[in-house]
Amino acid sequence: MSIEIKFSKKQVPYEKAIFLLNKRVEEVKKRKNKELVWVLEHPLTYTGGVSFNQNDIIDKKINMIKTSRGGKITLHNPGQKIVYFVIDLNKRSRDIRKLITAIESTIIEFLMNFKIKAKKDKKNIGIWFKDKKIAAIGLRVSKWVAFHGFSINISNNLNDYLKIIPCGLDNKKITSIYLEKKIVPKNFDKNLVEILIRNINKI
Repeated sequence: MSIEIKFSKKQVPYEKAIFLLNKRVEEVKKRKNKELVWVLEHPLTYTGGVSFNQNDIIDKKINMIKTSRGGKITLHNPGQKIVYFVIDLNKRSRDIRKLITAIESTIIEFLMNFKIKAKKDKKNIGIWFKDKKIAAIGLRVSKWVAFHGFSINISNNLNDYLKIIPCGLDNKKITSIYLEKKIVPKNFDKNLVEILIRNINKI
């Protein structure tokens, strides 16, 4: 199954990325374009998912963008790696749980490259290290086409989380590869995508 792989070196504004992602979703539904995996970073952006609550905003001065993904409020900022995808489960197993497992396994395997033994949590979606969240997952499915994706904190400014209650959690329980290992990984995008594609192809 052919999946287009896209890497953006420059930061992509959130609204532009979501516009292009939604466009691809409609094209994939109509079998007019390939599935997509897109790796990028956003400038500082706060977004609220479908279960977002106004009480999750601590600093009322921030601008928040409402989105169609699952989950509550979170943020994207430079140094956080985003992986968006449009995956047609009609071509695979129509099993959302299997897709989530594939994403979780991808992040856990990727983090092992940096000697970070992360894990999933049955109660809270995302990937965790030492009881701190290091990666977030947000999905939506329409006519068995799954889209949105996941983010991994690489070397981003975690102080930006102090303005919100991210995903309904204690904003001090967020971490990154840099915070844990004092390294800033480089040139890892292709490896991350290779792991993801391998796991998606198992669905």
